[in-house]
Amino acid sequence: MVGGMGVQHRILLVDDDPAQRTLLNMCLERGDFAVIEAGNGEEAFRVLEKEPEIRLVITDLDMPVMHGFDLISKVRESDLRYRYIIVLTSSEDKKSLVKALSLGADDYIPKPVRPDELRLRVEGGIRLLRLEIQEELILSMAKLAEYRSDETGYHLERVLFYTRTLGRDLGMKYPHLKISTQLAEEFARVSPLHDIGKVAIPDSILHKPGKLTSEEFEIMKNHASIGGQLLKDIYTKSRSPYLKVAYEAAMYHHERYNGNGYPAGLKGEDIPLVARIVALADMYDAMTSERCYKKAFSHEKAKRIIIEEKGEHLDPKMVDSFLDKEEEWLAIRERFQD
Repeated sequence: MVGGMGVQHRILLVDDDPAQRTLLNMCLERGDFAVIEAGNGEEAFRVLEKEPEIRLVITDLDMPVMHGFDLISKVRESDLRYRYIIVLTSSEDKKSLVKALSLGADDYIPKPVRPDELRLRVEGGIRLLRLEIQEELILSMAKLAEYRSDETGYHLERVLFYTRTLGRDLGMKYPHLKISTQLAEEFARVSPLHDIGKVAIPDSILHKPGKLTSEEFEIMKNHASIGGQLLKDIYTKSRSPYLKVAYEAAMYHHERYNGNGYPAGLKGEDIPLVARIVALADMYDAMTSERCYKKAFSHEKAKRIIIEEKGEHLDPKMVDSFLDKEEEWLAIRERFQD
């Protein structure tokens, strides 16, 4: 059964030809999909409004009342959940195909439809939707970790924006790092997961108002390896590049450039790039935010410490970027005040 654990994936099939719908329905039911039918785009959109659990749409383009192009546009412009849209198109009609893809269609199936190809393309869409659901779940877990710790307010949002600022600037300054705009955005999106392992740390340690004992600090340090292992296990099953980067951020953001960090004692360039970026973003936010055990540092005091840690705790390139983009960091801090 596709999807596992007895879950039927619901598919909306949109075509004004009843015979075509029957044929496609028969193909999909063999794959154990639950099919809902609609005769035109307007009817289909009403179905999607009422049934948000439908995440995959197969639609013809040439239909009365509302054709497929308008349906695609309306779905993409609405605040409905993301739907994976496959269009049915003639193999000769390249112009319509290009238009459908430009409006937001994800994939296409040429007519006449071959049953095996139809099922394979549907299963490909379901795999992508499953990854999106995993991301939503993991980010919810990141929020849970934040709620349990003392890092309330906009900590995750600030770290995300600091990470994005660093990633984009480094990509421009250091081409050899190969940080594209897309990769910088991926670094930012995974940054909220850096402390996910704190869900396993006892409240007595997370919320302790004073300095931790050496034994307590050893327990606290475990959050990096716990979070990293959790994300690594999920990555091993899904093979999502997103989760691999998330694993590197969670596991290694407490490594130090001089090799004296944890959990692996990595040094310099051996520390994954995303972890070196998140390390500075998290460090700056921790220093400039109030915690149960300390008052917030001023920006100037945090800046002095960051400069002192250049080449010790922090990658020198990260520190230089921070200094060059200091005004942007201050603007983010101002925007997301607790």
